[in-house]
Order: sequence, then structure tokens, then C-alpha cells
Amino acid sequence: MENARMPFVEIARKLGVSETAVRKRLQKLEELGIIKRYTIEVDPRKIGFNIVALIGIDTTPEAYVKVIDTLKNDDRIVKMYSSSGDHMLLLEVWFRNSEEMTKFVRYLNNIEGVTRVCPAIIIERLK
Repeated sequence: MENARMPFVEIARKLGVSETAVRKRLQKLEELGIIKRYTIEVDPRKIGFNIVALIGIDTTPEAYVKVIDTLKNDDRIVKMYSSSGDHMLLLEVWFRNSEEMTKFVRYLNNIEGVTRVCPAIIIERLK
């Protein structure tokens, strides 16, 4: 999880097993769906996105699925979660500036069936 680019040989050395054992184990974890994909983590601020926000959204019950379908196709949304607790949906969205965020929040508020939009700007990632 810390480094998806670590060579199998190095993983094997750290675990005290053969490289073949590591390859077979990773293949099995992929087949079982435990490892879904290998990816990278980008620092949004270093590529011009100065605001990272988590946005909670609530909808009317009958509009819930339609709102999800609308938002799933929006490329501005980095991640989207269905949730329990304070909000029905949680979005992670990156913005270049506060004007972009304001426009996006207005857009969300105008989607039919959306009853509440609650943005929270991430100040610092702690873990």
C-alpha cells in the first residue's frame, strides 16, 4: 500500500520469501478482488488545484438515484461516496480557486431533488 512500484524482489527480501511466492500471492489477491488496482496519489495543490473540498449532499428520497447518475458523469468530481450519517452523498472535488468552488456549489444546489449542499474545505491532510 505504501509503494505500488516496489519490485517483487524487494518485497520478497523484506518478507523473507521467494519472488515467485510474492508473484503468486499478489496474483491471488488480484483474482479475489482484494487488490482492485494499482494507482498513484497526486498532490492537487502542486498541479494548480488550490482548494480541495469534501461536499456533503442530501436529496429527496425519490431523487437520490437520479442525482447519483447525474453526478457520476461529472469529471470535476474526483471521488464520490454514498454514505450514512450527516449526508447521503460525499464528494471530493478539486478547485483552482474559490470562484470555481462557488460555481460548482451553485450547480449542485440547482440539481432537481438536491435539498442540501455542505462544502468543507480541507486545510491539511494529516494521515
